[in-house]
Amino acid sequence: MRKLVALASAALMVAALSSCAKKAEPAAASSSIKTLKDGVLLVGMQVDYPPFEQYAADGITPVGYDCDIIEAIAKDMGLKVEYVDTAWDGIFAGLDTDKYDCIISGVTITSERKEKYDFTQSYIQNFQCMVTMKDGKVTAKTPEELTGLKVGYQSETTSDIYVTDLITKGLKAEPFEYEKILECFSDLSAGRIDAVVCDSTVTYPYLHKANSPYQLVWTQADNPEEFGIMVKKGNTPLLTALDNGLTKLKNDNAFDGFMAKWFSE
Repeated sequence: MRKLVALASAALMVAALSSCAKKAEPAAASSSIKTLKDGVLLVGMQVDYPPFEQYAADGITPVGYDCDIIEAIAKDMGLKVEYVDTAWDGIFAGLDTDKYDCIISGVTITSERKEKYDFTQSYIQNFQCMVTMKDGKVTAKTPEELTGLKVGYQSETTSDIYVTDLITKGLKAEPFEYEKILECFSDLSAGRIDAVVCDSTVTYPYLHKANSPYQLVWTQADNPEEFGIMVKKGNTPLLTALDNGLTKLKNDNAFDGFMAKWFSE
């Protein structure tokens, strides 16, 4: 197996490892799970968040860590997967209005979101982090040191919440919100912003390319976020099937292969 990259100070890991995973119930047959489209699991995601989801070289097929997970679970359920590419700022509303059955798109499980939606168990941990340019003049090593500087982040994400909270508490930084994470890094590279605050798990495609111009200067030390699969509140049959699917993947050590594929050198 290829060596796994130590992202975010070795903080990237599959949550609830197989040694402590719940015993999986038998996989539910597709006939017992009501989905919006017969025989199909409609999945909402923003297909522009590598390595979790991105388009393959054909420009049509979604691939990535999240895709491997949901496709394996759906196959075990006897369902085909159809992706609904949705902008992040409208992705939850799409679930509300039945555009898809579930969302898997690097969604952090939060108490606020759990009030309105149901989540499976976590399938990966994530930390907030800060990235700057290697050859830049920025000396800040934490978000708290960004006074007078321009900080970018993806809107409507936990990074948005993190930076907004710092500014509310008195940080005199200039915030720049972006619809997509790649836009954050594009503007960082172009010198239009000084730093990017983002998920540690999404930094891999930017930090680990040969001759990457970026550097990771700070990673949240504790309180990791947990990513889960989201369904509408009260959709217990689907939630249970997805949760059992995750448990089976953990017990089968399937995540080792997924992580080697998407988070390795």
